[in-house]
Amino acid sequence: MTWWTYALISALAASATAILAKIGVKDVPSNLATAIRTVVILFFAWAVVFATQEHRALPSLKTRSVVFLLLSGVATGVSWIAYFKALQMAPASRVAPIDKISLAFTILLAAVVLNEHISWKVGTGTALMIAGALLTLSR
Repeated sequence: MTWWTYALISALAASATAILAKIGVKDVPSNLATAIRTVVILFFAWAVVFATQEHRALPSLKTRSVVFLLLSGVATGVSWIAYFKALQMAPASRVAPIDKISLAFTILLAAVVLNEHISWKVGTGTALMIAGALLTLSR
C-alpha cells in the first residue's frame, strides 16, 4: 500500500474515534476514559509489533530516537486528555474540527523544525482548513 492509503485509513479511523469516544465518555470521567483507551492501544500496538517481528529491533534503537518517541508519547497523552475533556463538554461535531487544526500546526512546525518547504498551495489549503474549522464554531 502507498503512504496516502495509510493516511486515508488513519483519517477514517480517527473519524470513528471521535464518534466512539463521544459515546464512550458519557458518564465516565474523561481521564479514566483516556486511560482505558490507552491500555487498549498499548496492547494493540505491542500485538502488531510482535506479529510483525519488529520487537527484534529494540536492542538497536538509538537514544535520540527513544527520547523523541517518548516526547511524542507525552504530547499524545496531553492531546488525548484534552480531547476527551473537550468531548465531554461539547458536541463531537464541534470538537473534532478544532482538534484538526493540528494539521495547520503540523505544517507550520514541519516548516520551522524540519525545514520542509511550504508551497503557496499548501499555505492556501492550510488557511482554508483553519477557516473551515472556525466556521464550525458559529451556529
